[in-house]
Amino acid sequence: MRHKNIHRKFGREHKHRMAMLRNQVMSLIEHERIHTTDAKAKEIRSIAEKVITLGKRGDLHARRLAFRTVRSRDLIAKVFGPLAERFATRPGGYTRVLKLGNRIGDMAPMSLIELLPDPSQEQKKADDKPAAKKAPKAPKAKKEAHDHDHEHDHDHDHDHDHDHDHGEGKKAKAAKADKPAKKSPKKK
Repeated sequence: MRHKNIHRKFGREHKHRMAMLRNQVMSLIEHERIHTTDAKAKEIRSIAEKVITLGKRGDLHARRLAFRTVRSRDLIAKVFGPLAERFATRPGGYTRVLKLGNRIGDMAPMSLIELLPDPSQEQKKADDKPAAKKAPKAPKAKKEAHDHDHEHDHDHDHDHDHDHDHGEGKKAKAAKADKPAKKSPKKK
């Protein structure tokens, strides 16, 4: 039984597993979205959210604790700068895991884990979308009426079957009718 066994082991020893998860958290912070398996994405999520919460605290001790996981000064500066500002009013839940389907080689369930966008940017996008929908549409042009007397050969319109050869006279149509049809070669 797996009572009190919270975390996934991924078939790796502790040091290997922690190195892998740290590297993926660093990639997530750097690129703000990564593709990985479902299980890894769920493990990365908890570590990344703890690091971002430390970034929101902002003190020296929080910076040193975050540096245990994210071992890059540039990424620590990003966590304690732009990311801390972005999520200042959000009480957790800084990441999103979207399921992508199965990997082709081994059918492992894959996911996209990403940091949520800035709420002000989401608000701007939401404001722009209704404005685009409310724009007036151009009226559709009506179909022209067919005022002509000639026979109809093939599809031209959805309403009825006919051929519109307005530029050709009766002699040109007769010449077309006299030509023998090409026969396609038979395949064996």
